[in-house]
Amino acid sequence: MTSNVVHFVYLLSAVLFIFGLKKLTKVKTAQTGNKIAAGAMFFAIVGTLMELHLPIDGVVPSLDYRWILGGVVVGGVLGGIAAVRVAMTSMPEMVALFNGFGGGASALVATAVVWNDLVEKPGTIDAVSAVIICLSVLIGALTTTGSIVAFLKLQGKLKKGAPILLPGRHFINLVLVAGVVGATVWFTGSTNAEGFTQSVLVLTGIALVLGWLLVIPIGGADMPVVVSLLNSYSGIAACAAGFVIGNNVLIIAGSMVGAAGLILTQIMCVAMNRSLLNVLVGGFGASDSGGSSEDARNYESVTSCGAEEAAMVLETAESVIFVPGYGLAVAQAQHAVRELASALEKRGAKVSYAIHPVAGRMPGHMNVLLAEADVPYEQLVEMDLINPEFKTTDAVIVIGANDVVNPAATTQTDSPIYGMPILEAHHARTVFVIKRSLSPGYAGIKNGLFEMDNTMMVFGDAKKIVQGLVTELAEL
Repeated sequence: MTSNVVHFVYLLSAVLFIFGLKKLTKVKTAQTGNKIAAGAMFFAIVGTLMELHLPIDGVVPSLDYRWILGGVVVGGVLGGIAAVRVAMTSMPEMVALFNGFGGGASALVATAVVWNDLVEKPGTIDAVSAVIICLSVLIGALTTTGSIVAFLKLQGKLKKGAPILLPGRHFINLVLVAGVVGATVWFTGSTNAEGFTQSVLVLTGIALVLGWLLVIPIGGADMPVVVSLLNSYSGIAACAAGFVIGNNVLIIAGSMVGAAGLILTQIMCVAMNRSLLNVLVGGFGASDSGGSSEDARNYESVTSCGAEEAAMVLETAESVIFVPGYGLAVAQAQHAVRELASALEKRGAKVSYAIHPVAGRMPGHMNVLLAEADVPYEQLVEMDLINPEFKTTDAVIVIGANDVVNPAATTQTDSPIYGMPILEAHHARTVFVIKRSLSPGYAGIKNGLFEMDNTMMVFGDAKKIVQGLVTELAEL
């Protein structure tokens, strides 16, 4: 076995990663992209194992496969359980947690190199390599705790997803950043095992705390941005780990994940008309708990109806647009919506789904949810393409969405969501809003759509209401 063979396997892996990432940019080819990326990872692992068997000074290193097989078994079992048991509604939480696993793995790799090369075998390290190791530990550990906080927020276990604004948090973060710089300088200047060990432990501890503090002030409305940013962090950490161990394919794969995550983060920020800095320090998203009775009293002219009245309007509709939101995921109503769409199509209606970039709790959440219900890919239409169609649409059915259809974003300059691009559902001839109550969304503000003359509220559980609409249509 020669190094040329190893390099060829690494090159093949890198090419497959690129093609897989390309396929992931479109919903229709995303599954194929996942399979290609999985194949790329397989070749990356094979190449790594082959490289470990290359002779060093004429001696082939011995390799204990027990630890490798143990890792494969444990990881395979955990991944298998997640794939089978985790509901589609919990996919954002799982993605957030997996980001944390990736960051933690990178930090552990860098720490293992420190232990093996500088502690067990006393030696020295150049400044560049020392900084790279510190970056891998810092970003990896920060991503781990940040992802855990995001996971808990998405589950509503931390103040129900609302921002947690600690007094003096910015000053505390600056002190921690100064501590990171100090620990890095300490590690770089160390000449013995004790110095290397202590400086890495201090850096790890600071990074873990910093990751926690950076995410807790961010509200639930910004979670799509946070999830994509943490995904980018995990990629950057992996790239740094690749430099630490000298593995080219890890550098390539990590840099692609990091770049893709940053691009997606920027897309999310544009979709919310907010800067990344504003997301990280703004504390947007007042509450996830729903509105109070005071919220309801702010509405003066709300028109409501039941499934029977809504079905009578839908019976004659020639075009219908569904606007899904997180409430659709909570109610697990995606299959019922697909059934309703089929019933409408049998009556000759044109059906499509308006997808807002930040609807749900992670990028692409609604796409994944509707794909599970076998909704045709071509019916999933992005915001910029669907907005011009609302003016000529007979009926819009909003299910579990709130802020992303709030006209205040375009009309009220003092609104916290002013300037945020929205789905212009209010332009349709008739709008049905399926919602449990008049409670506000994450922005904590009144939604003017609910009071418009062309809007009818349908209160109740989304799944039951949609099923009721299917039944009523069948009887008409």
